[in-house]
Amino acid sequence: MRLSKMKAAVAPASSHGGAHHASAIAPEEALARLLAGNARFCAGKTIHPHQTLARRKSLSRAQAPHTIVVCCSDSRVPPELLFDQGLGDLFVVRVAGNVVDEAALGSIEYAAEHLGTRALLVLGHSKCGAVKATVDAWKKGAFPEGHVYRVASLILPAVSDARRLKGDLVANAVTANVRRVASGLRASRPVLAPRLSRGILKIYGAVYDLDTGRVSRLF
Repeated sequence: MRLSKMKAAVAPASSHGGAHHASAIAPEEALARLLAGNARFCAGKTIHPHQTLARRKSLSRAQAPHTIVVCCSDSRVPPELLFDQGLGDLFVVRVAGNVVDEAALGSIEYAAEHLGTRALLVLGHSKCGAVKATVDAWKKGAFPEGHVYRVASLILPAVSDARRLKGDLVANAVTANVRRVASGLRASRPVLAPRLSRGILKIYGAVYDLDTGRVSRLF
């Protein structure tokens, strides 16, 4: 398949689709929606927005997610629930340890470039099993077998950063991992870095607490 045909195949279905509408939502507004939804979630006052039949039917034509969320595959961290969002609100990339490989990066770029999504949140969480497994592997000097090694190898630099900090190593590594992933995304070309420099896209980082349900913003 020629490159021109490949681009056409992944282009938005309509010129009046997601990119136009998503661009109208500033990154700050998107973040505010997430934090307000999380406050409702913590208080047990969720409203479950955008889950009607009409909403589902409207999204069959185009999508305009206001935020890209990079988060862990952990079953306890579903972003649509903890941010009280609905259909079409979030473009979610979930990988154990909220790491970003080439496929995940391509997914992020798609949302930024073709859907016009302007906010990108890297979300870690407390007691992350992937981070803990990497910390344990570092302590033992033996990494897990199989493809789990790939995940651990991406988290290991964050564990190295966390070793210099006081306090719980796993908790510090979770935070360091969010910062490292975000840093890598900021430097990513040709799609993300230019958008960040022009203010079209903004990256945020946060950590979700499994005990309280609260999302704490890091940057």
